[in-house]
Amino acid sequence: MPHRKYQAPGLAVPSGRLSRLARFGGLASGIAGNMVLDGAKQFARGKRPSMSDLLLTPANALKVTHQLAQLRGAAMKIGQLMSMDAGELLPPELADILGRLRADAQHMPQGQLTAALGLRWGKGWQDRFAQFSLAPMAAASIGQVHRAQTVDGRDLAIKIQYPGVRHSIDSDVNNVAALMKMSGILPKTLDITPMLAEAKRQLHEEADYKREAHYLARFGTLLADAPEFQVPDLHRDLSTDTILAMTYLEGVPVESLVDAPQETRDRVMTLLVGLLFRELFEFHLMQTDPNFANYRYNPDTGQIVLLDFGATREFTPELVAAHRALMRAGLEGDGAMVRQAALDMGLLSPSTPADVVDTAMAMFELAIEPIRRGGAYDFANTDLTSRMRDEGMALATRRDVWHIPPIETLFLQRKFGGVYFLASRLKARVDVRAVLEQYL
Repeated sequence: MPHRKYQAPGLAVPSGRLSRLARFGGLASGIAGNMVLDGAKQFARGKRPSMSDLLLTPANALKVTHQLAQLRGAAMKIGQLMSMDAGELLPPELADILGRLRADAQHMPQGQLTAALGLRWGKGWQDRFAQFSLAPMAAASIGQVHRAQTVDGRDLAIKIQYPGVRHSIDSDVNNVAALMKMSGILPKTLDITPMLAEAKRQLHEEADYKREAHYLARFGTLLADAPEFQVPDLHRDLSTDTILAMTYLEGVPVESLVDAPQETRDRVMTLLVGLLFRELFEFHLMQTDPNFANYRYNPDTGQIVLLDFGATREFTPELVAAHRALMRAGLEGDGAMVRQAALDMGLLSPSTPADVVDTAMAMFELAIEPIRRGGAYDFANTDLTSRMRDEGMALATRRDVWHIPPIETLFLQRKFGGVYFLASRLKARVDVRAVLEQYL
């Protein structure tokens, strides 16, 4: 979660089904109004605009971003994921606007906050704390974080879920899907039902703080032998299914290291790349949310602080083996083995046309470029991201053959992409191949 100070009084979270539906209705009508005006202007200039051209305008992106940021919950979470996944496929001005969803969550007003805490902790909850800051130090899609000191001397970060979030997940996902269908962006032949069902399941898991508490504790145990990482301790006596109490850990946003010495940036990204491969190949367990705010850095100790385990997923041995085979084939330059591994993983289907397979393989070649190249790969002096965007745009134009891979593979792809993106942001140099070979 992004950490920052808040001066505004906050905006209440719409917690009722009807109030949230009304917000979506207003959003849809506002977008439709913009599309009518933009369409009329283009017709007047002799152009025949497409539905997607009319939808993907800065004005509509700004309207969507503003409304989802106010709704919070599953609606905002989906918007954040879409902004991260599509950021390299959209025009820069649209990507920048949608990117605000990763930092623009409103926090609850104090009245709604104290009412929520009274409901969850009971009357007199204040007596358990020597100090409790009512101003949040972070706010995101599903909850906000407050710092507190207990009467027995513990310094805590307490994540509090927004009221109504868990009960609005299914309707929010359905409403976002309806907006996507209205846009005409998705081909009519693409069945997104399995993806919607998985999105609901995943969001219900992320809203279950008891589940997150389990994985928080588990990662703390798994990384006990890695002093370069810090995982907050869980405080079960104050945690519930909608409140997560953790030890407060000092740190600065990892992206702030962009101005740090090259050696520091290289070390941090080498550690994070190593953690990624260790999660996949050793733990079979991965925190799959690539949001930069889930990593912080303690400049005094040189440790990386890991946060937010709500999106943790476990992988089957079969899926891990398939990824290991794909990586080996890529390193060896065996195109036939790469294609077979991609089929085994569901990245491609047997009916995929040959030209689409070629484009997909070209994208894979780009993705493993940092791995195949020996020595430190300089993420600062490469056009890798733009080349991947160009190949992705070429693939996206083939709407008639769009194929949704297995959800676990999508989560893995998102995490890999997020780590690459962070390495590019920090202009780091990482010997990715040397790190990977430990696990192959």
